[in-house]
Amino acid sequence: MRFSALLLCCAATGLIATPAFANHHQEMKEAKALIYPETKTVDVVEEQFGEKIADPYRWLENDVREDEEVADWVNAQNAVTNAYLEKLDGREVLAASMTKLYDYDDLHVPVEAGGKYFYERKSGGQNQAILFVRDGKHGKERVLIDPAGWSDDGATALAEWKPSPDGKLLVYAVQDGGSDWRTLKVIEVVTGKVMNDNVKWAKFTGLDWLPGNFGFVYSRFPEPKAGEKFQSLNENHTIYIHPIGHKQAADKRIYNTTDRPDLNHTAELTSDKQWMVITSSSGTDERYDITMIKVDADEKQVTKLIEGFENDWRLIDGIGDTLYFVTNKDAKRLRVVKTDLSKPVNRRASCDGPSAAYSTCSKTEYIFTEVVPEHNATIASAALVGGKLVVNYMDDAKSRLEVFELDGKPAGLVDLPGLGQVSGLSGTAKSDTAYFAFDSFNRPNTIFSFDGAGTPAIWAKPDLPFDPDQVEVAQHFYQSKDGTKIPMFVVRKKGLDVSGGSPTLLYGYGGFNISILPHYKPAWMAWIEAGGIFASANLRGGGEYGKEWHDGGRLQNKQNVFDDFIAAGEYLIAQGLTPNDGLAIEGRSNGG
Repeated sequence: MRFSALLLCCAATGLIATPAFANHHQEMKEAKALIYPETKTVDVVEEQFGEKIADPYRWLENDVREDEEVADWVNAQNAVTNAYLEKLDGREVLAASMTKLYDYDDLHVPVEAGGKYFYERKSGGQNQAILFVRDGKHGKERVLIDPAGWSDDGATALAEWKPSPDGKLLVYAVQDGGSDWRTLKVIEVVTGKVMNDNVKWAKFTGLDWLPGNFGFVYSRFPEPKAGEKFQSLNENHTIYIHPIGHKQAADKRIYNTTDRPDLNHTAELTSDKQWMVITSSSGTDERYDITMIKVDADEKQVTKLIEGFENDWRLIDGIGDTLYFVTNKDAKRLRVVKTDLSKPVNRRASCDGPSAAYSTCSKTEYIFTEVVPEHNATIASAALVGGKLVVNYMDDAKSRLEVFELDGKPAGLVDLPGLGQVSGLSGTAKSDTAYFAFDSFNRPNTIFSFDGAGTPAIWAKPDLPFDPDQVEVAQHFYQSKDGTKIPMFVVRKKGLDVSGGSPTLLYGYGGFNISILPHYKPAWMAWIEAGGIFASANLRGGGEYGKEWHDGGRLQNKQNVFDDFIAAGEYLIAQGLTPNDGLAIEGRSNGG
């Protein structure tokens, strides 16, 4: 959350814990209406599905770094905002608090390859994360990629990356100015030398290596016409193999769907490099087709494993011809299944063509066996760790890690340090050690390693300018308008006197099957340290309770999202946590 948003919240609620904020209510009432710069309109009308749609602000989609007129508009808008914020009392108090709280190391989960450990870390004051590498788990770290010098404005970032299995090479994506477009490059890990490989127009891509470092697989769109890279419709997403040491023109097309140019395709390989798994999607819903290619086959035969775009399918990993997936097929809160690709079955099926009425046809199918059945909690992710299966559950909007044998027999829980979120769960069938990050509203990412149930080991943790144990994270449940029980986290300093209520910042999202679990933001902590209460409501439309929860807050059910959010504010006031005139709200994107 930006400083300006937090400052406006503090002004709106008159945060009582700091004397400098005492007169903000009156100041807001007396403040003159802001006068915004005029915004020009253009005559752009397009026909969509038979309807003519005007888009008078299309010109603002141009790159602010390349279009001087857009840059002038942004500067004029910022000048209005900054002039207002500079007059608010308490600005210096919050600025000092946030400067302190942003000064920490934001840690990411390591990836092991060839005995080397690769991981990102972003320290306070840095615009972009740096990629580090260690030789061995306890080796001395060194910088492998630092994007700080890639652009003058600091807006060019390191995006996706993947080390080769032997740790000798690493393919990485360069993201310019927040765009979805990627340029792919390769670096030698030992020398730090960037190779001549340069792959353009990658977008919505995975990255994975072929055996022997022959090359990597990626997804791209055709090169757009000049001047249309941010406006043109992207079609004909295609998976390619890029052979190391060659120009992009030598890349080999592996998979696309010319009959369905609207589909997106991403490819990944099982950790033993036996199978390439292609996931195809249309739109934003989690409904996928799955296509298989045997990696070491002389002829790269394409085999359809799942078709119909009916369910969510996520590859966990493979052991030989046995592949493990998380799916919501016949399980709204998801389950784990497996299939043996060496044992397909032929079933009778209807025929196509003029002889269909009197012909008999067959279809090859694969049998899926349930490993971990659907649970009351929702599966967020899963990993194979050596001979174990580890499932990351969302249990009432907070994480729970459970270990299973490969036959689905429960083998215990991984201990977590409190109410929070597990992210970045990583492991492979080839390694007995896995890693995850844990954070909550009162603590940023700590990285843990584990090899089974029980207490995990701390692999890395940040030094913090505050004591997380002095911040209380509690979970509440309240009823929405239609009686549905909604979870909400309430965060405050331990010992805070709320007898008269305390100014409260309420956050919500509620959309796109995105789950809002406890997570750390320095700006929220600045609010809490100043004596405010922070609340995060798990609105319908998210993925906290699986497909039903998602469907309950979209399309014809979208009103439920607003009802859930309103009920959250009413609950906070009714419980005496928030005064009648002390509630501020925050949302962005879908939540805005």
